[in-house]
Amino acid sequence: MGELVHAEAGSVGRVVYGRVRPNEDLVTAIETICDEAGVLNGFIRGSLGSLTDACVDCGDGSETVVYGPAVEVVGLAGEVRTAAGGKPVAVLHGMIAGPDGRIGGGRFMRGKNLVCVTFELAIEEWVVSETPENAAEPRP
Repeated sequence: MGELVHAEAGSVGRVVYGRVRPNEDLVTAIETICDEAGVLNGFIRGSLGSLTDACVDCGDGSETVVYGPAVEVVGLAGEVRTAAGGKPVAVLHGMIAGPDGRIGGGRFMRGKNLVCVTFELAIEEWVVSETPENAAEPRP
């Protein structure tokens, strides 16, 4: 049976539209876009683009690598949260499809997902409310 671990009050802020250029890593580029826009927390709401090669963590300790060129990102979902050092950290999950028909899915590995031509995305800012319930530590 499920158990609520943490609930967070907040509201939607700005929507930031970004473009990642060729040979930039998808994960670190999204973090840079958020940092430059002053987005402390956010969600990926839309994206379109391809990667030169793609590498995802399957969640069981293995990685799936799909070789391109032009590995399509079929779906992308993600969250950006500000780490203790004040810098945004992106965790991205998605589905990928290679030109040979090979597919995969999982968490995009930092430094292993270079953009092929361009990658466009929309990031929805999440503004955490300063409420007493947000000050409480989540239960383990």
